[in-house]
Amino acid sequence: MVASEQTFLTSTQLDTLSINTIRTLAIDGVQQANSGHPGAPMALAPVAYCLWQQFLRFDPANPAWPNRDRFVLSNGHASMLLYAMLYLCEVRGVNPEYESTGEFAVTLDDIKKFRQIDSKTPGHPEYRHTAGIETTTGPLGQGIGNSVGMAIAGNWLAANFNRPGFELFNYNVYAFCGDGDLMEGVGSEAASLAGHLKLPNLCWIYDNNRITLDGPADWSFTEDVAERFRGYGWNVVHVTDANDLTALAKAYNNFLQTTDAPTLIVVNSHIGYGSPHKQDTNEAHGEPLGEEEVRLVKKNYGWPEDAKFLVPDGVLENFRQGIGKRGRDLQQKWQASFADYAQKFPDLADHINRMQRRELPDGWDNNLPTFPADAKGVATRDSSGKVLNALAQSVPWLIGGSADLATSDRTRLKFDGAGDFQPGSYSGRNLHFGVREHAMAGTLNGLAVSKIRPYGGTFFNFTDYMKPAVRLAAIMEIPTIFIYTHDSIGLGEDGPTHQPIEQLAALRAVPGLVLLRPADANEVVEAWKVIMQLKHEPAALVLTRQALPTFDRSKYAPAAGVAKGAYILADASDGKPEVILIATGSEVALCVTAFEQLKSEGIKARVVSIPSWDIFEKQSDDYKKQVLPPTLKARVSVEAASTFGWSQYVGPTGKTIGMHRFGASAPIKDVLKKFGFTTDKVVEAAREAIAQSK
Repeated sequence: MVASEQTFLTSTQLDTLSINTIRTLAIDGVQQANSGHPGAPMALAPVAYCLWQQFLRFDPANPAWPNRDRFVLSNGHASMLLYAMLYLCEVRGVNPEYESTGEFAVTLDDIKKFRQIDSKTPGHPEYRHTAGIETTTGPLGQGIGNSVGMAIAGNWLAANFNRPGFELFNYNVYAFCGDGDLMEGVGSEAASLAGHLKLPNLCWIYDNNRITLDGPADWSFTEDVAERFRGYGWNVVHVTDANDLTALAKAYNNFLQTTDAPTLIVVNSHIGYGSPHKQDTNEAHGEPLGEEEVRLVKKNYGWPEDAKFLVPDGVLENFRQGIGKRGRDLQQKWQASFADYAQKFPDLADHINRMQRRELPDGWDNNLPTFPADAKGVATRDSSGKVLNALAQSVPWLIGGSADLATSDRTRLKFDGAGDFQPGSYSGRNLHFGVREHAMAGTLNGLAVSKIRPYGGTFFNFTDYMKPAVRLAAIMEIPTIFIYTHDSIGLGEDGPTHQPIEQLAALRAVPGLVLLRPADANEVVEAWKVIMQLKHEPAALVLTRQALPTFDRSKYAPAAGVAKGAYILADASDGKPEVILIATGSEVALCVTAFEQLKSEGIKARVVSIPSWDIFEKQSDDYKKQVLPPTLKARVSVEAASTFGWSQYVGPTGKTIGMHRFGASAPIKDVLKKFGFTTDKVVEAAREAIAQSK
């Protein structure tokens, strides 16, 4: 039956017509762009259709509804599959405040502009760019990592907000994934964590097409995936034909009936389904089919061979009567229930509303500690732990944990009632990620897009394991909090394998990431104040293992200057210094000591603490010139890390004291002395900078 000749359709024929509409929209979008991945959408169209039409609890008219089911396309190269679904389901747009605009999220014109500049249909799905996309996927494995965070969020929300007669949160998380997702280490870590936690609301649908970009999957991937996931503790279901809607529905129902484990549905599919010459080949994976092959595919589908971007009569109405009607009814029922809930539990309802808007509770910063001057001081990881615990008691949806290092990075919440998030006991606020930095970072992002405020900690050196997720948090503009301790060669005896050198420069290069390296306990307090008020930027808080002096703020400037990224901590009595000493974190104390020695020698100096380059660069030119006068060329930067980037602050005649090689294993005093982090070296550099600037 040719699509253009149909007049009356049975339900089966309408299913087939709708599925082939998804396929041909994907084919035409890729072909017109002359770029993209047509094969997976052609294969997975029936899998997506069955899920969205029959099972997904999602209201296209209100895609930000809090209890919606989440759909993640982890194999994000198959993005045309998702764009076709968003168009055909008539998903509405959302503004920056997550409110529905009434406009369509994806139009047919948007599909025609696939992969073009400023289109709503970029090469990989992007959160906040196009409504209906739950997370940004691109690097394989990250999407399924995010899905674990979304599932954790759903269980945590249910445990903390549901009340008898009010099941406000019971949503499920569905993620499509492919061989690449399961080969990537982050995917394995995420699967292991989800299996341990027995997350019953998580379902991964594995596209078992036996093809990778290079060629047959068995060139590099021969493991028994089903058996591996059974070993992780997952419920595993097998669908032998991706086109069998009955078998797919049975598999989805199996997931819904499983209450003690996440579910993996293995779906055997044919990449490039229907292509006479490219089905089941890697040629269908990452390049357009070609005009002639497109004609042959459409002929196989019973489609008008010359039609492009065709949406036959009845298809849009089919989706309106399926997911559209079901989603609208579910969403309206939820809103009515929430209105009653708000009457009976106003405080809890207020929390839910504030979470959705990324707003903080009133008085969230009332109980933060202050730290008295102390020459011996405290490690910034320790002061951070105290601040974190105070904040978490005021912000009930601030939750997180560590990659098996909570006792070292001070991320454990210790107050009464904090609890632990464990299998079958999902109300706790302490998450235990195990030694899984990759999965932790991806999970945190999944929590963040679920409007929970998540944090995760590890040693700073291991940010290398987390970088893809940190970068994606910045792309997505979500306020994930990354806590990094053991931040420099000050770590000492563990040696160069654990001593971060280049990580500060690497993270500073990430657009949109707010990095803060506070110099003492009170700067830590101010850094947390900055972090908690972020709505659309992730933060990296970089902290010491070793104790740092707590500055006497009656003698030096208030720590509130952290809010501007950099501030004058100590200055010449007349405000006219001969040299500026600039530092971050632990090295600020070194500069203060050098400042006092220079002062005793009659040399006027200024100490600038610059905990956040990112924030400082956003200040007015007048403020930046006030802190770092352009006419004063004698400058010294001090940071126990790579000197990369410091030239912008010290200029051509300034001096940089930093690391030009990896560290060493020895007691901290010996390591700092070996690499020149001493008062004498700073004073010497200051004198040289003064001399060279004249």
